[in-house]
Amino acid sequence: MIKMIATDIDGTIFEWGKGFSPAVKACMKKLKDAGVKVVLVTGRMHSSALHAADELNLGTPVISYQGALIKDCDNKTLFQKTLSADCAKSLIKWARENDVHINLYLDDKLYVENDNEIIKFYTDGKHIDYTVCNFDDLEIKDVNKILAIDIKDAEKVTGWVNELKKSYPDLYIVKSTPYFCEICSGEAKKSLGVQYLCDMWGLKPEEVLTIGDQNNDIDLVQAGGIGVAMGNGTPELKECADFITDTVENDGFVKAVEKFVLK
Repeated sequence: MIKMIATDIDGTIFEWGKGFSPAVKACMKKLKDAGVKVVLVTGRMHSSALHAADELNLGTPVISYQGALIKDCDNKTLFQKTLSADCAKSLIKWARENDVHINLYLDDKLYVENDNEIIKFYTDGKHIDYTVCNFDDLEIKDVNKILAIDIKDAEKVTGWVNELKKSYPDLYIVKSTPYFCEICSGEAKKSLGVQYLCDMWGLKPEEVLTIGDQNNDIDLVQAGGIGVAMGNGTPELKECADFITDTVENDGFVKAVEKFVLK
């Protein structure tokens, strides 16, 4: 019996430019009424993920920054892993030398050095505020995540991932969309966040359904008793899943829940 659903947000239950569909919102209410916990597990910053959780009226902890931060409903930090200052500064230097736009997340606040089309694209519809400044003017500590973005060239982003994995083997580096390269603590993975909550609630892996759409969801999908890939998911994710549902546009999340949970 499934007692918890751990779901990614963007591309899974949230369609870019449209938000949560009425069917997804109705499904969340049915799950809550049935006593099934729904937990958001996302690469988003906590404040943005929390807005999503509130909109869906979930009332459960939120796993953000690819698993690097878990906060409960009262904003209490349950788990946190950050990048070291030296590592963050090294990555900032790499970005400047290679003309790479990066989002820098310090203590759940977003900073960028240039107010350009990239940051406007990234924040659109996500309820995210950001500050434009020179990173040299910031105290680099408590770095939740660094996100390298190129909104036009997915192959370039793949190259960054491969390059940075070699240079920083102890970090968790992954593509979260074709255009996003996520850089987090090596102790930050979505699956670890799910395991933390399972331990807290006394749940077994077979009592959890996990679902996502991108390569940063591979370990998430493998963490549950039933791992579901969205129809719009990457080929790599689909290979790891127990079941492939419909796309986010066609409410694939709802269809998977109806098949495995709300039978």
